[in-house]
Amino acid sequence: MDWIRATAVDQLGFYWDNTLWPRLRGLTDDEYFWEPVPGCWSVRPDAAGNLVSDNAPPGQEPDPPPVTTLAWRINHIAVGCFHIRASTFFGDGSGPADADMFDPRHVPASLPGTAAEALDFLRRSYEWWRDGLLSMSAEEFETPLGPRGSFFAEQPMAQLALHINRETFHHGGEIGLLRDLYRAGNPQW
Repeated sequence: MDWIRATAVDQLGFYWDNTLWPRLRGLTDDEYFWEPVPGCWSVRPDAAGNLVSDNAPPGQEPDPPPVTTLAWRINHIAVGCFHIRASTFFGDGSGPADADMFDPRHVPASLPGTAAEALDFLRRSYEWWRDGLLSMSAEEFETPLGPRGSFFAEQPMAQLALHINRETFHHGGEIGLLRDLYRAGNPQW
C-alpha cells in the first residue's frame, strides 16, 4: 500500500510547489510583521531576547482566537506542522528521546527575525518533514506512532501526514489572505 505514502507526500508537494511557496515570493520584513488590527498575535522577543510566537497555555486560548500576523502563521506552519514532527520522528538524535511530538523541547529557542530567515526556516522544515516521510517504508507509514505520537499514538504515520497536510493547506490559505489584505492596504503595489 505504498500508494498511501506517495499520495500524501505528493499532495503536500503539489500544494507547496504550486500554491504556498509561490505565494510567499517577495515577502518583506514590513509585511512579515504587519499587524492588520490591534492585539494581533505575532513573533516577539521574550524576556531573554529570543523571538517566540505569542500563544496561550493549552485550554486558555482566547475565544475568538486573535488575528495573527504573517510572522505568526509562517512560523506556525514551520514549527507546528513540520519542524517538531520532523524532529520527533526523523531527528538527528539531538532531541530528547522521551519527547513526544508536542514537547516544547523540539521548538527552536529563537524564531526567525526577518522574512528571508523565516522563509528559509519554513523551506528547511518542510524539506525535513517531506524527506523523512519519503524515507519510510510502506510498512512504517502504516505502523502506529506509539508514545512519541501523543494522542495520535494509536494512529499510523499516514494519519498524521494527512493531518499535517490539512493544517498546512488551512494556514497557507490564511497566509494568502493576509498577503492580499496587506497589498490592498498598500496601493503603491
